[in-house]
Amino acid sequence: MKIALIGYGKMGRAIEAIAVARGHEIVCRIDAHNVADIDTPAFASADVAIEFTTPATAVENYKRAFAQGVPVVSGTTGWLDRMPEIKEACQQGATFFYASNFSLGVNIFFAMNRWLATVMNKFDNYAVSLEEIHHIHKLDHPSGTAITLADDIISGVERVARWSETELAADVLPITAEREGEVPGTHIVRYDSDVDTITIEHRAKSRQGFALGAVVAAEYTVGKKGFLTMSDMLPFLK
Repeated sequence: MKIALIGYGKMGRAIEAIAVARGHEIVCRIDAHNVADIDTPAFASADVAIEFTTPATAVENYKRAFAQGVPVVSGTTGWLDRMPEIKEACQQGATFFYASNFSLGVNIFFAMNRWLATVMNKFDNYAVSLEEIHHIHKLDHPSGTAITLADDIISGVERVARWSETELAADVLPITAEREGEVPGTHIVRYDSDVDTITIEHRAKSRQGFALGAVVAAEYTVGKKGFLTMSDMLPFLK
């Protein structure tokens, strides 16, 4: 499989190492200094592009890749207000795989969070909160993973109507976002009452889990059409 990398920082290099180890070829590497290379034959020769950049640049990267006929797998977060544009492009023939987090462990954590939310819906004496910690280079907050967790809590716990980083109210899920050092990513869901606290936590130890998931998603995406997510891919994993 031929892969184009859009974003060649620490994550891009981790993805490259895993992709090459799995027998794939990197045909183009795009960073902030050569974005115009998306419009080259080398980029167009890719079977799929893997994109990890910034919220400000992601959507235009997707559109330029689509114009070259190259499917995109992306883990960039913080741009979801423009998701309708990307879904419209998929309806017109583009292929796009999105995940707020590609780690298999995090997706297991998502499932645990959904199950726990349905259980805790019955216990009004527990107040739920969410905390996430990432490295200082992460620009968006809360993280895409935290937003996914929050949305699933809101779907399962009827007394919670929305999330906020600033607002305190009985029907608001508070999210605390911290940026420190080189932390790959920690997410904590906490249910607190007067008598005890129930906590579930996922703590990433490195970028390797995210990078492997992105490469596996790229392998899955090749040959498919439309808008794809982890929910589409996970049933096919062995």
